[in-house]
Amino acid sequence: MSLENISSNKLFGGWHKQYTHDSQILNCNMRFAIYLPPESQHKTVPVLYWLSGLTCTDENFMQKSGVQRVASELGIAIVAPDTSPRGDHVPDDPDSAYDFGLGAGFYVNATQQPWRQHYQMYDYVVSELPELIEHNFPVNDKRSIAGHSMGGHGALVIALRNPDRYSSVSAFSPICNPVNAPWGQKAFMGYLGNDREQWKNYDACELLKTSSQAIPALVDQGSSDAFLHEQLHLDALKKAVADTGYPMTIRMQAHYDHSYYFIATFIEDHIRFHSENMGPV
Repeated sequence: MSLENISSNKLFGGWHKQYTHDSQILNCNMRFAIYLPPESQHKTVPVLYWLSGLTCTDENFMQKSGVQRVASELGIAIVAPDTSPRGDHVPDDPDSAYDFGLGAGFYVNATQQPWRQHYQMYDYVVSELPELIEHNFPVNDKRSIAGHSMGGHGALVIALRNPDRYSSVSAFSPICNPVNAPWGQKAFMGYLGNDREQWKNYDACELLKTSSQAIPALVDQGSSDAFLHEQLHLDALKKAVADTGYPMTIRMQAHYDHSYYFIATFIEDHIRFHSENMGPV
């Protein structure tokens, strides 16, 4: 598997690096970012996978959140993949809409043409990318996963479907109930077709109903988020958690919105939460 380092920047004693590689699952060249804390220079460290939201790449979170400071302190590697397959040969929304196609992979395995050849983001995040990271970087088998908005949806779904692979999960402003949200309905109809039973495999609220193994979970939502009621459906997640008794802490943060200002404010809480659940470095 090809792996090419395209940038490297030192910060907080560690290194932020970007790499490209040829993805066998996505059938295209992909880019990801990784932050390696100082401890990784002499031992393996746990790793947090961060999934970003609509229109983002690997750069948004790494450049705007300030995550590296606390990751350096706690000795945690951070990996941020892109949000979709990329390339001139990769299909995009015919109207170049921001909420479908490039930059909007929704972390599903597409079953419909022309998307299924490339849009296999679920398998990429669950299998191919961790294998690449664990074979090429000084990380151990302690993994957690987190994300924002579309990426918050992805993190919750992936953790709920693979609880044995992750120590913990967290999300900022997740699309909690995509089967009932315009963003989710558009994406699922395009990528998965009109069989709505298949959609439930990628909906955190639906997955909670059948979850048999729990891992610690944390969700933060801003009360002034413009997408809260139409797209995010936090109330549905609260109900699913209450109905199932799942160990998920859901916090409403007064006056915060959907932006990276919100993420930057509470990212330290999330990294410390994951560090506690992944155990000592």
